[in-house]
Amino acid sequence: MDAVILAGSVPSYEDPLYLYTQGQAKAMIDIAGKPMVQWVLDALGGANDVDYVLVIGLNSDCDLTCDKPLHFIPDQGDLLQNAMAGLQYTRARNPNADHVLFTSSDIPTVTSEMIDWRIEQTQKHMQDIHFTVVERQTMETRFPDANRSYVKLKDYELCGGDLHFARPALVEEDEIWGRLIAARKNALKQASLLGFDLLLLLLLGRMTLKDAERRVSERLGVNGQACISPYAELAMDVDKPHQLEIVRQELSKKSIPTT
Repeated sequence: MDAVILAGSVPSYEDPLYLYTQGQAKAMIDIAGKPMVQWVLDALGGANDVDYVLVIGLNSDCDLTCDKPLHFIPDQGDLLQNAMAGLQYTRARNPNADHVLFTSSDIPTVTSEMIDWRIEQTQKHMQDIHFTVVERQTMETRFPDANRSYVKLKDYELCGGDLHFARPALVEEDEIWGRLIAARKNALKQASLLGFDLLLLLLLGRMTLKDAERRVSERLGVNGQACISPYAELAMDVDKPHQLEIVRQELSKKSIPTT
């Protein structure tokens, strides 16, 4: 399976991470001696089920490496355009591809084993879109100080992950995809874009995860499914300075030579 890393984010002056980036790409923030995105590349490179890696938003002269074939294309302007470019590139490179794996560049604690597990789950179901969520208890047990935002459903309390899958055939741009991506950090805003009834059910805690899957699939005209990950690392993204310090402490343990 081809993997696409969306690495085009450059924090603005108002962003809490600007102090660490100074106008450069967020993906290149140093974590335990490596750029943050290099940790993701290492995990993809070691995954048995990843064949090819595309990085969108960085240039080939950034000294990044991967154990799988690696290609770079420049930032396309925004997250939606970058995602569409990833689908287009994969469809042209591998017309027979069933799915493309999308990951952000800011989940550096992910491992190859977690990626292989997640790909296996997608291959079992083969929906148009397969996205990752993590239960609150899982997240807070593994990273108690992460301070993630959660959505409370009737049967679960969840936060969104950063490893998702889509069929290349979905490359045709649709207005609602742009609106959903713009609202990706706010589940309530996402629900409101899909309809007042969905938002109301969500606010009242009257909707199950299966209900949400069905309703969202109907509104978007695709088959979608959520995968509840037992790995909090798939949702441990770095958006705030305290989250950066959490992953730095975590990964500094891996960088200490053993004797």
